[in-house]
Amino acid sequence: MASQSSSRLLKLALPLVKTHGFTREALSRSVLTLPSNEQHAEPLSDSAITALFGRGDFARRTLIDAWLEDGLAHMASESSDANGGATPAKKATIRDVLRARLKYNEPVLAHLPDAFGLMASSGFHVVDPLPVLEHAARIADRACYTTGDRSLQLEWYAKRASVAAVYAAAELHQLTSPHTTYAFLDSLLDSTSNIKATLGEVGLYSEYVFKSWKGIIKSSGILPL
Repeated sequence: MASQSSSRLLKLALPLVKTHGFTREALSRSVLTLPSNEQHAEPLSDSAITALFGRGDFARRTLIDAWLEDGLAHMASESSDANGGATPAKKATIRDVLRARLKYNEPVLAHLPDAFGLMASSGFHVVDPLPVLEHAARIADRACYTTGDRSLQLEWYAKRASVAAVYAAAELHQLTSPHTTYAFLDSLLDSTSNIKATLGEVGLYSEYVFKSWKGIIKSSGILPL
C-alpha cells in the first residue's frame, strides 16, 4: 500500500517540479493535487516524506529518477505527434525523438543543473560521470528502439554510443543556450553521416560533455569542484 501511495504521489509531484524544483517541497505538495475527495488540507510533513521517499537527498533522487523515467515514456508519443502522428509506414526519426526529449526538458530547465549536480555527486565532492552516461545511454536506446533500429552486435553499440553522445551534447547546450538547442542538435546529427560517427567523434563529444557538465555543476554552486 505504501509503495502504491508513493508511486502515485511521485506522478503528482512531477508537474510541481516546474515551480518547486526537484525538492522535498514538491513531494510534500503532491497531496494537495489529489482528487477533491482525497485531497489533504496541508502538505505532507517532513517525516511523512522521509517515510515514503527516503531521508534527505534520497527523496530528491527518487523524484529525479521518476522524472527521468517519465521523460523516456514521453519520447515516443511526443515524437509521433510532432511527425503528424507517425504511422508504421512513416516512423519517427532519431531527430524527431531527440527533439521530443529535449522539449520535455523545457519547463524545468532552470532546475536541471541542480538535478544533474545531485545525480553526479558521489558524496565526496567528486563528479561521477556514470549517471550522465547512463542517462544519455537510456535515451539513445529508447530513441533507437522507437525508430525501429535493428542494428546488430558491434553496430548496435556504435550507433547507440553515437546517439548518446549527440544527445548529451545537445542537452548541455540547451542548459546554456536554449533558443539555439534544436539548431545545434541538427548540426550534430547532420555532421555524423546518418549517426554512424567514428569513435573519434564519439570520444570528442564525450570529452565535451564531461567538461561541460563539470563547469555547469561548478557554476551552480552544488559541488565545490
